[in-house]
Amino acid sequence: MDFRYNIDDKPSLGAILLYGLQWLMICLPVVLTSTFIAPQGEMVLFTQKLFAICGITIIVQVLCGHRMPLVAGPAAVLLMGVIAAASQGHGATTIYPSMIIGGAIITLLAAVGAMKYIQKIFTPRIVAAIVILISFTMAKPIVGLIFADKAHSGLALVLAIVGVAVMAWANKVLRGIWKSMVVILAMIFGALFYYCITEFPKDFVSDTVAPQLLLSSYKLDAGVVIAFIFCYIALLINQVGSVQSLGGFVGATNMEKRQNRGLLITGIMNIVSGAAGVPGVVDYSLSPGVVASTSCASRYTMLPAAVAMVILALFPQAVAVLLTIPQPIMGIVLLYLMATQVAAGMEIMHSTKAVMSFQDGLILGLPIMLTVVLSFAPAEAMAAVPSLLRPIVGNGFVMGIIVVLVLEHLVLRSKK
Repeated sequence: MDFRYNIDDKPSLGAILLYGLQWLMICLPVVLTSTFIAPQGEMVLFTQKLFAICGITIIVQVLCGHRMPLVAGPAAVLLMGVIAAASQGHGATTIYPSMIIGGAIITLLAAVGAMKYIQKIFTPRIVAAIVILISFTMAKPIVGLIFADKAHSGLALVLAIVGVAVMAWANKVLRGIWKSMVVILAMIFGALFYYCITEFPKDFVSDTVAPQLLLSSYKLDAGVVIAFIFCYIALLINQVGSVQSLGGFVGATNMEKRQNRGLLITGIMNIVSGAAGVPGVVDYSLSPGVVASTSCASRYTMLPAAVAMVILALFPQAVAVLLTIPQPIMGIVLLYLMATQVAAGMEIMHSTKAVMSFQDGLILGLPIMLTVVLSFAPAEAMAAVPSLLRPIVGNGFVMGIIVVLVLEHLVLRSKK
C-alpha cells in the first residue's frame, strides 16, 4: 500500500498536529475504559497516572523503541488480573508488586533475545484462544458496569442492545478517520443521551484521599505472582502481535530489532506502572486500521497525542470532566470492544486454519467454557481452594491459558 507519509517521514508541523489530534481521539478511550478498576476515592489520580505513563510510553517507543505509530494503553489482561486478585481479597500492595516482577521478566526476555525460542510454544490455536479468552473473562466486570445504576437498569439493557448494534453499523459504513473514532463518538453521544434521560452528576469526580504517586509498601504472594506471570504471557503475545501486524502492513525493515526494542520498553514501562500502582501498558493492534484510513504511517504523528496525554495528566479537573462518562456507557463500549476481540480471534483461526476438526475446536472450546465458569464461580467455591492456589484457580483467564497449553501440547496434541 502506498502512503502519503511513510514510517520515518516527517510531515509539516500542521500535518503532524492534525494527525496527532486524530491519534489523541483514539488514545483517550483506551485509557478511560480502563479506569473502572481504580480504588475507591482515587479515580482522578489513578487516571492521571495512566495518562502520564501511556503518553511517556508512546514517546519512548516512537523515538527509540519499535519506532512505529502504535497506540499504547493499559493491557486488558492485566485489568483481568487485578479484578481476579482483588476478588480474592488482595490489595494494591500485593497486586502491583507482582506486575513489577512480570515487567522485569519481559524486560529480561527482550534483553537476552529469548523471543525467537518462546514463540515456538504459541501455536496459532493457542494465540487465538488467548485473544478470545480475554473477552470472556471481561464478561463479569462488563455486566457490573452496564448495570451499575440499579435505578436505570432497564435503560442500560436497552442501550446495551442498541448501542453495540449502532457501533457495529458505524464501523461498517464510516470511512477514513471517522471509522477509527467510533468508540470515542459512542462515549460522547452515549453519555449525553444517558444524562438527558437520567440526571447529570452535580459534582465532578474528585479524589478523596491524599495523592500517592508511588506505592509506599510491598507485599508478595506466591499465588498472585504466578497468576500475573501467566497474564504477562498473554501480554507478551499481544505486544509481539501488534508490532508484527503493523510492521508487515507498513513494510518496516529490521523487524527483529524493532520487536526486541519494543518489548524491552514495554517491560521497563510495566515496572514503572507497577511501582506507580496502575496496570502495565501494551501496544494495541488497532493501529493498522488507522494508518490505512489516513494513508499516513509516519511515527512522528503520534508525538502530539502522546505529549497531550502527559499534559492532560497534570490537570486533575480536566481529567475529572472526562470521568463524568457514566459507568453504563463505559460498560457498553467495553462490550463492543470485547466483541471485536472475539472477532480478531476468529480471524486468526480462519487465516491460519487453526481449527480444521472437532478436536481442534475442543482445544479452544474447553478453555473458554472453563474461563466463563470460573469467572462467575461463587465466593464459597473459591474459599475451598487452598490459599496458595486461590489467585490462580480464581483467575479464569489464567486457568484458561493453562488448560489450552496442556490440551495443545500434551492431551490433544496432533500427531505429525
